[in-house]
Amino acid sequence: MEAAGFRRPSRMAGADDRSNAAFEAQALPHLEALYRVARRLTRSDHEAEDLVQETYFKALRAFATYEARTFGIRPWLLKILNNTFLNRQARERNAPRAADQQVLDQRPDEAVPPPELDYERLDEEVKEALDALSPEYRMVLLLWATDELSYQEIAEILEVPIGTVMSRLHRARQQVIGRLGEYAREYRIQQGPTRK
Repeated sequence: MEAAGFRRPSRMAGADDRSNAAFEAQALPHLEALYRVARRLTRSDHEAEDLVQETYFKALRAFATYEARTFGIRPWLLKILNNTFLNRQARERNAPRAADQQVLDQRPDEAVPPPELDYERLDEEVKEALDALSPEYRMVLLLWATDELSYQEIAEILEVPIGTVMSRLHRARQQVIGRLGEYAREYRIQQGPTRK
């Protein structure tokens, strides 16, 4: 199975073929879902592909230690993806930023979209509101709203209590509502169905 420019993971040297086949059978069906989460976290196709590739590589290496749980392999893969993302962010925070400023200085000014493109403007405002969230809040909101995971599944992925998931989700929604203001009221983002 190949998706979004991904190549099938190569077999690990010395790894058992049955173990590889079991990993592929269980993990590869979730490739698209992991890519969607990675894309929303990184906001870059290239970085999302790298993140998913690293996630699958780590998962394949650790597959012998995987214990099947109630929710299957997907939460385990999402946990690896989340930890890999957070580790990358920590490394990037500590990396020098002079080169980044040079790239920004060289970028041409972006054209302002015409005012009649309300949906595009709304889309941009939603993206900006999500981008403004801390990684912990963004991850909880994305897992809950777009992947429709339960609080229990999110708690297992993030290795936090359900109460922490609920409070992070509440705070994330409040921050998004605060940033979107009028759009939030117009599109009723404040109120949503609860999945426990």
